[in-house]
Amino acid sequence: MTFDTTDLTRELDAHLADADSALAQRFPGERPDRQPVHTVYVPASRYDASLVPRWGEEALAVLDEHGGDPQAYAALLGIGPDLAEDVVGRVRAKLATEPVEDLRVDFEDGYGAPADDVEDAAVDASAAALLESVRAGTVAPFHGIRFKSFEAPTRARGVRTLARFVEAVAADGSLPDGFVVTLPKVTSVEQVEAMVVACERLESGLGLRSGALGFEIQVETPQAILGPDGTALVARMVHAAAGRCTGLHYGTYDYSASLGVAAAYQSMEHPAADHAKAVMQVAAAGTGVRLSDGSTNILPVGSREAVHAAWALHARLVRRSLERGYYQGWDLHPAQLPSRYAATYAFYREGLPAAAERLRNYVGQVDSGVMDEPATARALADFVVRGLDCGATDDAEVKELTGIDRHRLDVLAKRAAG
Repeated sequence: MTFDTTDLTRELDAHLADADSALAQRFPGERPDRQPVHTVYVPASRYDASLVPRWGEEALAVLDEHGGDPQAYAALLGIGPDLAEDVVGRVRAKLATEPVEDLRVDFEDGYGAPADDVEDAAVDASAAALLESVRAGTVAPFHGIRFKSFEAPTRARGVRTLARFVEAVAADGSLPDGFVVTLPKVTSVEQVEAMVVACERLESGLGLRSGALGFEIQVETPQAILGPDGTALVARMVHAAAGRCTGLHYGTYDYSASLGVAAAYQSMEHPAADHAKAVMQVAAAGTGVRLSDGSTNILPVGSREAVHAAWALHARLVRRSLERGYYQGWDLHPAQLPSRYAATYAFYREGLPAAAERLRNYVGQVDSGVMDEPATARALADFVVRGLDCGATDDAEVKELTGIDRHRLDVLAKRAAG
């Protein structure tokens, strides 16, 4: 006798219907669009419409002055000699064409707390500059502002800056493509809920489509990682954002200082930082919310020795983040761009041959020494697509190595429908 499972399946379907619905709503999967490899923070008082190409020129100038030939620069960053010419060539091309992938005009810590009329003027000037860069075609693909936090002492100023800037750049009834804002120093789920309310009111008041405003949550307070009830509040924050949260950004120095870590030991690789970022990673998994590591405040400026030491440190930290599944970080100075892109390109170019071979074997159902499952194939495809997005490889090279076109790759990486 064979047990008929039809009635049991119907019963289980009914029992799990709410759970199935909640899972689909809360964990919709990864976002289909490109993720930038970094976010550049620039104080509003220093931002103008020519900043992005100027940063590219300044980055190339410091690379010319202190980088040496490709072999020397690669060796300084711990990149193998076989990749030196290719990686440095790609870095130079990137700096000449798209030096900044994501830009945040900063009205928070990097800007200070001037009088209201001074900040209002800076909001107006930077909004006009952003629109000018859009018209000129020099805007970073992703861009926006960081305003002051929703903590009581800065809330009114933060809301005022947010509303004034959004109104200025949405003069034609829509926001520029790639526009996103950053909510800093979040200490409660209620602040995220308040940000959702602010977005809804701005959209309604300015005639924007519902859902037009997305925001990132900066994780730079211990309250975001561990609430008073012992739960990881950052996970609740993600779901309290009503689908508007696009990213979780780790704040290296505010978070470390909040825990009492001495200034000399505050770092992206401190154990406290690794703990916070591991919690963020689990909280964001499957939600479509992306992760960004923080920054190093050791800048490549000054003597040749100082520049070289800062480049080597930055490249090592970028590589460390990439290996841990943090595909984005912060940059604070033009001279950090060469090491950002060199470390990023080396990461993808080193891994490309093996990832491509495994994808080719998976799609072709070829027996090999590695038996990959669909989830691993998705991760392999995602790795290759990320390399394509940032310029570490190109469509022709990937097609030759994998036998797969870009659309098929996007499908495997869950970025497109089949």
